[in-house]
Amino acid sequence: MSELSTAPSVEVTVSCNAWFDECPDAAAIAAGAAQAALLDSADASRFIVDVTLADDAEQRRLNHAYRGNDMATNVLAFPQGMPDSSQSDAPVLLLGDVVLAFETVRREAAEQQKPLTNHLRHLIVHGVLHLLGLDHEEAAEAAAMEAREIKILAGLGVPDPYRGIM
Repeated sequence: MSELSTAPSVEVTVSCNAWFDECPDAAAIAAGAAQAALLDSADASRFIVDVTLADDAEQRRLNHAYRGNDMATNVLAFPQGMPDSSQSDAPVLLLGDVVLAFETVRREAAEQQKPLTNHLRHLIVHGVLHLLGLDHEEAAEAAAMEAREIKILAGLGVPDPYRGIM
């Protein structure tokens, strides 16, 4: 019988080639950011996360179909399940999907004067933390989520993404 890997499983699909045109290492960067976010949680090796690097049109369709918002957004997180006591003996768990929209992410990075790679890492970490159950609806939740993002991103060499944003 083989041992489980200590690294979480992250699958990246690039459905918009503009990601590769602008950032040839986009898939590897996305996988690394997702793994960093997962490794910051308990039982990280049990989790599977799917990341899709899409375009605004695909993101708009998903946002409309699942959230009722007829617009593209930078990142969407679709949780599939969180571990609970009834799943404690399950070897792996599909945590969910994170989808990013190329044009929106590129525009935001330019507006915020950040490298696209740093913004990509930030949004992947943000999406994975949503899959892990974190949110930013309340001020205290937002502060806790942002602090965790800042910590994880620092480990990836990314400066505080919230510094200087109003």
